[in-house]
Amino acid sequence: MTDVMTERLRAEAATPPDPVSTAPATKATQIIAIYGKGGIGKSFTLANLSYMMAQQGKRVLLIGCDPKSDTTSLLFGGKSCPTIIETSARKKAAGEQVAIGDVCFKRDGVFAMELGGPEVGRGCGGRGIIHGFELLEKLGFHQWGFDYVLLDFLGDVVCGGFGLPIARDMCQKVIVVGSNDLQSLYVANNVCSAVEYFRKLGGNVGVAGMVINKDDGTGEAQAFAEKVGIPVLSAIPADEDIRRKSANYEIVGTPGGRWASLFEQLGMEVATAPPLRPTPLSHDDLLGLFKGDAVGRGYVLQPASMEDMCAAGLVEKPSLEVVYEGA
Repeated sequence: MTDVMTERLRAEAATPPDPVSTAPATKATQIIAIYGKGGIGKSFTLANLSYMMAQQGKRVLLIGCDPKSDTTSLLFGGKSCPTIIETSARKKAAGEQVAIGDVCFKRDGVFAMELGGPEVGRGCGGRGIIHGFELLEKLGFHQWGFDYVLLDFLGDVVCGGFGLPIARDMCQKVIVVGSNDLQSLYVANNVCSAVEYFRKLGGNVGVAGMVINKDDGTGEAQAFAEKVGIPVLSAIPADEDIRRKSANYEIVGTPGGRWASLFEQLGMEVATAPPLRPTPLSHDDLLGLFKGDAVGRGYVLQPASMEDMCAAGLVEKPSLEVVYEGA
């Protein structure tokens, strides 16, 4: 039995992805992919955004597409839910079919699920994403009746599986989450580059804008958005109340709460912002957003020598090359 399953999994992993779609997006449902550097606050943003949109009467499905499977933990008060990939493997071993109730859970009008991924060193996370969406299609993904489907993607992984919504036109638009630091803006710029690359191949996905999380007012993220040609949809401040409540797995985007207006406005911006074609920055232009003392500009690269590498005097050995006269 184990050998049979192993062969099936190998055959599945060897199946190449479908070609890039060039057809215009026609879904009534808005499918929005949110990208950002790991730890930048995508899950925090999405949990509160999806909760607020549901309170505004929208039907919202939140799908975590990060192998850490932590997108829905804030929504469910710190409790993790079974992932699609793990559940599928367990059901397949038992000869059973996966049902919606096995992988999709809800809170106050928000529907949520996690794709999941392999354990460290035991598989390809990108392939896990592809496999997860194949399972969603079998569960009737294209027939579901949601107003918004929000996809939480890790942006600092360049594997093709994580670029699936952009490459296959699976979403209408992308939103990037960043902060006033070089690494998160580097990731945001890479996402813009991916969007531009697939637009040149005939794709339709655009970037609707940026959410600045943990905004300390220094302005680098705002300057980045202006230079690449995308709007700032919201700037979530670096506030102790938000940090403390999020650490305790509390939703802060609740109607009538202190931060209600921030997430109400973000919900409207996400719904109406058009997909734009960004202009990615060169690496030098990206560095130019920061002060010289922050990124080490002006430093001159010093080439290493073989003596440096050997940590001792290099012994020059005579050449054995034969040189012929007249050659």
